[in-house]
This record gives sequence, C-alpha cells and structure tokens, in this order.
Amino acid sequence: MLIFTGGTISMGETADTGSLSPLDTERVLGFVPELKTLNVNLASVSFTPLIDSSDVEPTVWMRIAKIVEENYDKFDGFVVLHGTDTMSYSAAALSFMFNNLRKPVIFTGSQLPVGVLRSDAKENLITAIELAADHDENGNATVPEVSLFFEGQLMRGNRTTKRSAEEFDAFASFNYHLLAKAGVHIKYYEEYIHQENASLPMTIDTVYSDKVAILKLYPGIRRENVEAILNIPELRGVVIETFGSGNAPRADWFYQLLKEASNRGIVFVNVSQCRAGSVEMGRYATSINLQRAGVVSGHDMTLEAAITKLMMVLGRCHDVEDVKRMMETPLRGEMTLFKD
Repeated sequence: MLIFTGGTISMGETADTGSLSPLDTERVLGFVPELKTLNVNLASVSFTPLIDSSDVEPTVWMRIAKIVEENYDKFDGFVVLHGTDTMSYSAAALSFMFNNLRKPVIFTGSQLPVGVLRSDAKENLITAIELAADHDENGNATVPEVSLFFEGQLMRGNRTTKRSAEEFDAFASFNYHLLAKAGVHIKYYEEYIHQENASLPMTIDTVYSDKVAILKLYPGIRRENVEAILNIPELRGVVIETFGSGNAPRADWFYQLLKEASNRGIVFVNVSQCRAGSVEMGRYATSINLQRAGVVSGHDMTLEAAITKLMMVLGRCHDVEDVKRMMETPLRGEMTLFKD
C-alpha cells in the first residue's frame, strides 16, 4: 500500500506559471509507468489535502499509524510518501508507535518533483516498493521495521537525519549501519535488521505528550534564555543538545536551573550536537554537573529520535523514574549502549 502524505515527490509544475503545486495520486503514479511492470499488487490512499512536511505534527503520525493498522492484514508492506524536511522525525515517531511490527513501513520521497526530468522520485519510489514487497521463502518480510529509503540506501528510520537540502543523497545514518543498499542488486545487511516478537500481534500506541522542548547549547548562552525554556507552562521533558560527547557549561547558575527543574519532575535527555558519535556522561568534568542534576544520557540517538521518543514515552508513563528508565533503554533499535 502506498500512503501519500505530500511533499516534493507529490508536486508538479503548473503549465501556465511553472510553479509547483500538489498532484493527485493518479497523476503522480502516471509519471511512473514502470510501476505497472512490477510483480506487485498496489493500492494507495492519499491525505486530502496533501501536507507540506513543514506542517507535519503528531496528528499526522497518528493518521499514518492508523492507516497501517486498518490495512495491516491486507498488505505485505507499506510505503509512505513524505516530504523530506521532517521525514526523519516522522519515521522515528512511527517506529515508537508500532508494537510488534512484522511488516515493512518504508518512508521515501524526493528532492525534485516526480514530473521533473532529472527527478530522483522514480528510483526512490520503485525501489522502496520492491523493498516493501520483499520476503523470504516462508513469506516473512525481509525488513520488518520502520525504515527510510533514499538514493539507494535503506536506513533504520529512527537513526536518520536529513544531511543535505540540495543533494540527492539527502539522508544519512551516522551512527548505525545501513539495512540494505540498492545497486545492480539489492544487498541486505541482515545482522543489522531489527526483529520484533513474531508471536505477538501488531498494535499501535498513539498516545503522546507535546509538553516537550529542545535546549540547544552554544557559547555565551544566557541564563534568561535557559529560564525561558525551563519555565514553559506544563513542561515535562527537555532534550538538551550538548557539546561533543555530552558536555555543558559548568556555570553554577546552569546547574542550579537544571537541578531545580529536575526536582519539579522535568525529564532531561542529553544528546550530542555532533552528527556522529555518542554521549558519554562523566567522561569529562564538564558533564558531571549534568549527572548531578539528574540528566539522563541519550547515548547515540539522533535529535529526531530523542524528541519523538520523549513525546511517546511521556504519553505512556507518568512516573518520572519510569520515563528516565525508558529513555535510556533501546525500544526500537534507536540507540546503542556501549560498554565501559
């Protein structure tokens, strides 16, 4: 099943002005006649109206999850056509919404509209469908998880980040191996593919909390800026983007603000501003205050995975210690726990 949400891949040029506007599903598929040659039975459902990825919010994630749930027994796999700007957020969020997923849910899109001569849309869409339909001799899906396919690379959805606004190679999985690579042949990296319990039924959990914030550190950050974020009404969780391997200023006021907020029940998750590498709290003295303030490690999670996971966990848990424990526990392969 193809799920059209919107984005560049669903856009086309208008004849009179040349400006881009959304196309209906039939016109998008009409630009890819090669789909008729695939040995795959295709069906599609489309958001009406289509959504620009900059306008994506949690209600969109819920709609996608419910479409998959309602059609789960009818199809072998699902391909979600989505705008690139927030695709990594959506792929991460969906990975945490599904429980015991045993079928592929593959996000893809394009940097150029499907109707443009040099568009990357065709290759991304065709191969994503092939990957979603692939299975072993027992009928089990080859990649039964939420993933993202772009420019020949299949990546775990909650491990991806958009790395370029211009290149076709727009996404990267800096801290985790590819799940598959498409060239003349499709090569799967089976040892890196996540497997859920096959004996349990697939369910979805769409409860979330939007009472979260992101605090990005920078040299010279002012106390007033930090206070403004930590005093947001009803705030329950904050992802802190720290320096390097999880370091932060040692200013006493910064520690005191975090400590006071932590005592009020706000959960802090530490992720690195670096694209590659992991948070190692306690390695340097500049991260010790974070530990003392009750901040938990996000290990090597991406920002996209950390914030969406925090939203989902806060929606399901009300005990602060339970939230902290779950944030430090891999749920869908979104983090790697390194041994000391």
